[in-house]
Amino acid sequence: MKNILLLLLVSTSVFSQEKKETIIKPRMDTLFIAKDSIKKPLKKEFFTDDDLKLIDSLLVDEKFNSPLIDTLEYVIDDKDLIGNTIQAVTSDLLKVRLADLNESTPFNLAFNPALEKVINGYLKYRKKYYPALMAKAKYYFPMFEQYLDQYDIPLEMKYLAIVESALRPKARSGVGASGLWQFMYGTGKQFDLKVSSYVDERHDPVKATIAACKYLSQLYSIFGDWDLALAAYNSGPGNVSKAIKRSGGFTNYWNIRPYLPRETAGYVPAFYATMYIFNYAKEHNIYSDLPKFFEFQTDTVRVKRTVTFGQISKTINVDEDVLTFLNPSYKLDIIPFVKNRDYALRLPSNKIIDFLDKEKQLYALADSIDAKREKPLPKYFEMDKRIRYKVKSGDYLGKIANKFGVRVSSIKRWNGLRSSNLKIGQRLYIYPKRIR
Repeated sequence: MKNILLLLLVSTSVFSQEKKETIIKPRMDTLFIAKDSIKKPLKKEFFTDDDLKLIDSLLVDEKFNSPLIDTLEYVIDDKDLIGNTIQAVTSDLLKVRLADLNESTPFNLAFNPALEKVINGYLKYRKKYYPALMAKAKYYFPMFEQYLDQYDIPLEMKYLAIVESALRPKARSGVGASGLWQFMYGTGKQFDLKVSSYVDERHDPVKATIAACKYLSQLYSIFGDWDLALAAYNSGPGNVSKAIKRSGGFTNYWNIRPYLPRETAGYVPAFYATMYIFNYAKEHNIYSDLPKFFEFQTDTVRVKRTVTFGQISKTINVDEDVLTFLNPSYKLDIIPFVKNRDYALRLPSNKIIDFLDKEKQLYALADSIDAKREKPLPKYFEMDKRIRYKVKSGDYLGKIANKFGVRVSSIKRWNGLRSSNLKIGQRLYIYPKRIR
């Protein structure tokens, strides 16, 4: 984990010290409520009690208070920033640059000591990781921008995927959030990201990006502010609504920040710092590595039977590592053929014709290998909805895991269990793969 750029460095001590310094006058924010009964945006410095009641009702309407919504754990490791006195960029220069960025973005990039500390900390301790990260961005960002534009979301939101996953499509958090945009299973299911024994669509760059756009659009329809939508993406809109109330009705992110969960208080500055560094990379002598691929150098084809990456590699002479990089949603390096499921294979563009020419040869190879298998390929099944299981006498985690076709570690993660001890009558949340 230390060698992966996780933009999580924010000093908690700075938060407590700079609360007074970051409380600034709220700007005239606009709240666009996604409700047919309201025709005009609410423009005011504070939410009234009626406004807050309406927000709470919308949270229910949008199912944001349902069990599907999980607060994503955002670990803040501030040890690298404590005592940091080296300035990679001076305060005066940073103020100018942030002001310039602020002119061209709907986000509120106001200068404050906490953000300055984060930026300098990243430039001091994480600088060596940016060239590889920027190489990945050359592949993913055009893909993100296409859908962000389609959903009328600021293109700068592409930096959110860096904060969430460091652009690793199979990234998984300690609480089970997964993919470039870090969806929990339930939240992903709400936005039509399916998980099966073969496929995890949270790892699919295109499908997960579309889901993130839908989620961000709904958050913006509630708060009418992209900074607040960003905070709500991390902690849930319920926590943002509570922070607004606790602050006395302020709607500016920097004013409600002291009332947000600690993780979210660091999350948004991490996003701002990432935006700054990508925009001023050359000024800090940061240059991208050469990317493996550009998105426009790839294309997709449909398969007509279940095939493995190994079989594809052997047939059209493409490295399996390339197939894994371009097709991260396939958990077993196998593309299943399932009726009414639109599973595609992404290939380098210069291999598409080769695939089409040798498609029959590929399927013949797969038939031959399947006929010789001593053990058939795993059965395809989709994960069902979450259930609540009541622990019975004689139950233990291994027995329950076997019953539902899941891992003991998964049951622990879903239920926040630190040990394997169970009590009769205890309720467990489980996402079963099978039921006996």
